Amino acid sequence: MKGKHIVLGISGGIAAYKAAYLLRLFMKAGAEVQVVMTPNGREFITPATLAALSGRPVVSEFFAANTGEWHSHVDLGLWADVMVVAPATACTIGKMVTGVADNMLVTTYLSAKEKVMVAPAMDLDMWAHPSTQRNVAILRADGVEIIEPGSGELASHLVGKGRMAEPEEIFRAVKKYFDRSRDLEGKSVLVTAGPTYENIDPVRFVGNWSSGKMGLALAEALAARGAEVKLVAGPMAKSEAIPGVERIDVVSAREMLDACLNVWNGCDAGIMAAAVADYAPVNAAQSKIKREGVDEITLTLRRNPDIAATLGCIKGDRMLVGFALETENGVENASGKLERKNLDMIVLNSLSDPEAGFCKDTNKITIITREEAPRCYPAKSKREVADDIVDAMTALWEGK
Repeated sequence: MKGKHIVLGISGGIAAYKAAYLLRLFMKAGAEVQVVMTPNGREFITPATLAALSGRPVVSEFFAANTGEWHSHVDLGLWADVMVVAPATACTIGKMVTGVADNMLVTTYLSAKEKVMVAPAMDLDMWAHPSTQRNVAILRADGVEIIEPGSGELASHLVGKGRMAEPEEIFRAVKKYFDRSRDLEGKSVLVTAGPTYENIDPVRFVGNWSSGKMGLALAEALAARGAEVKLVAGPMAKSEAIPGVERIDVVSAREMLDACLNVWNGCDAGIMAAAVADYAPVNAAQSKIKREGVDEITLTLRRNPDIAATLGCIKGDRMLVGFALETENGVENASGKLERKNLDMIVLNSLSDPEAGFCKDTNKITIITREEAPRCYPAKSKREVADDIVDAMTALWEGK
């Protein structure tokens, strides 16, 4: 962490005393730390203690009391390589979600350009309350990493989940983030995303519900770690450019295959996250099919090419990751695809889980390889899931 800039946000909970230990861990690792506190945070640990540990004055108010000097949350947001909020109370989490920027901590969060991590701390009933769980889910969907609270005796003397993660655990999460930063420089990765549309006529198509969010999250995660990303994208609502990602837009499965084959030779790995239509109409009408006087029509469909299997046949020693969406016998069916398509790893998701599937901001996956038993992950934001997938792919890559 030498030379890294960390903003440590401290809100008003009894776990604020642990922030001093966390701050010390960051400092010993060579990081520069700026503490930003809420007014209530000062009631639990003094700014003098934190300033002495960090070597920097603690920022708590918008203006210095005597001089009127403005503390710029914008400058802090630009300065930070990561922002860690520990402890994060239910109140602070709620303000982060809704953008209630009435203190320096939340305004700094809204200005943060890099990774944000949050370590919640509160009583068990507050943590379990639907409003808190909704807010945490929204933060995850916004790309914030949640460092889950632990279970044990709480300040209320009740026992349950709500204790802030220990400083060592939070430190490890931040170190992991920095360790994997730019670790894929020099690598080129192909990613497919979104659905494909197979024309019936000029205004109708055969398609599926894929939003492309998982593929976009993967492209973003890979680019953040230094990879050169070739994103072959089917029709999607989101079209904003991602820094470090070359996007190639296609419509049909055959167009997607052609685009993949065009760039595959220059790639070191591929992640096939697109939901490619399995079938396409044999004869697409050249003009709109009229409904007047026609009670029913018959479509004859032909099988589309299997893009993952096609690349698997010519991959050589390159890494290839596939996806499987199953409604039953998930691990068995996904493992079969792993073998048939000559993949190195396959990511299984299920339509039966309410936190996974099409158009969701969260996903719940199982990663399957030949080397290890299937590894199940809890529901997370798709951006966090993307990091898990890239971590697993990178570990497998290093072992090849």
